Amino acid sequence: MAGHLRKKEDDSSPYVERMSFEDKEDDGLMSQSRPAVAAVFPAGLSQSLHKVDESGTISILAYCASSISMTVVNKYVVSGDFWNLTFFYLAVQSIVCIGAILICKRLGMIKNLAPFDPEKGKRWFPVSFLLVGMIYTSIKALQFLSVPVYTIFKNLTIIAIAYGEVLWFGGSVTRMALLSFMLMVLSSVVAAWADIQAAVSGKMGSGDDALSTLNAGYFWMALNVICTASYVLSMRKVIKKMNFKDWDTMFYNNLLTIPVLLLCSVLTEDWSGANFAKNFPEEYRNRIIVGVIYSGLAAIFISYCSAWCIRVTSSTTYSMVGALNKLPIAVSGLIFFSAPVTTGSVSAITIGFISGIVYARAKILEAEEKKNSLPTSESSAGRDGSKG
Repeated sequence: MAGHLRKKEDDSSPYVERMSFEDKEDDGLMSQSRPAVAAVFPAGLSQSLHKVDESGTISILAYCASSISMTVVNKYVVSGDFWNLTFFYLAVQSIVCIGAILICKRLGMIKNLAPFDPEKGKRWFPVSFLLVGMIYTSIKALQFLSVPVYTIFKNLTIIAIAYGEVLWFGGSVTRMALLSFMLMVLSSVVAAWADIQAAVSGKMGSGDDALSTLNAGYFWMALNVICTASYVLSMRKVIKKMNFKDWDTMFYNNLLTIPVLLLCSVLTEDWSGANFAKNFPEEYRNRIIVGVIYSGLAAIFISYCSAWCIRVTSSTTYSMVGALNKLPIAVSGLIFFSAPVTTGSVSAITIGFISGIVYARAKILEAEEKKNSLPTSESSAGRDGSKG
């Protein structure tokens, strides 16, 4: 399936969620980096950079570019016919990410990262262990599925998380959210049908091999939905007790997963020179190494661009951008990896795109309703007075 992906010269080198954004407006990297611009650069250049820094359009484009590139690079790295070093790859990602965080802290770009606390590390480790399951199954699913299908099926994790919150946190599902869930399921069914039809017709290689590849992809995707929901719900339960900021979450997640990933790699993967040569073939070796390093840095880029987008626009705009961003991510798979373009695949992408917009709108309306339902101090005082 994937052997041809690196044969195109245009294939320069998706998605690893390793932090939460509960307080993006107070992000240390964003709030502390701006004053340094005026101090380092000449007045004219500093003014131009300030305009860029305050541009909502550029911040949105930067966020989209960082998230799309993360998916594309991850797909490129694991697309080789003999790729079997997923744990090793994820360990290097975490190491690169930790190194970048420490460098940014040393340079004063991150101010709100507390030193590592062993006690907090012990309490957070179960969450990081669930993260290992999430990111491993995510990469394995991306290895066997096309980017559009992977992106569409990722929406199913939203449904699992939503109903997990209903069960364990007393959440609720509105009618509009339920409509978006139905559209997500429909897009997944259409995508699977289109994929199977393409496999049977020979558009994805040998029929039996293509079907076995799809089956493996759907298996890993199903596991990823379960692992992602478990990770997100567990993190939500623990994070409030830990008093973590965004950078703390990212730092602990990556630091604590490194030993687990390395141990799993040593126990289950072949570290021989011959196997590394298969996974990093000489003609693509430099590009794959660059992709591996970039994938670790991409987590930082996504964090920075997310906080930037919210600061210069709004949380509502950010939510809508996240929903709209599913379309270019899916299209990138058609462009860079020659995924079959059929009526079914295009229909699935379109339905998935609409479902994302409907879901984002449902969450915005839900947040507004909660905000309007909160009693104000004046209304509370009025009620208290009337009781007297």
